[in-house]
Amino acid sequence: MKVLDFVKSRLLQLPSRLILVVFTCSFIFLFHAFPALAISSYQNDPTGGPTQLLEIQRKTDEAAKEPPIGMKESQEKTRRGLNEVQGEADIEKMKRPEDSQSATSVEQEVEGFLEKITGSNK
Repeated sequence: MKVLDFVKSRLLQLPSRLILVVFTCSFIFLFHAFPALAISSYQNDPTGGPTQLLEIQRKTDEAAKEPPIGMKESQEKTRRGLNEVQGEADIEKMKRPEDSQSATSVEQEVEGFLEKITGSNK
């Protein structure tokens, strides 16, 4: 009798296990195959970045081949831009104090959020 109960319980578990295995395999397949679809959602200018990056890479390669530079030469190169290698590339994208006068601090954002939640004003 115990053997029949064991076989019966195994036969009842087989379809649920099969469904679970099929679901898991299809889940893995779909999430492995479809992240490539996200590529079309972000379009970048194909000519904008590579030229700057290639120039930065060229300067980096030149700097790596030469012996270390002195402090005066380093300061001179740094005065011309962001750093010795990058120069002025993407300098207009940097945040500066004059660009950030209207920005709110994290503390101000948290206070505003807490005021909205609690409904109290200072």
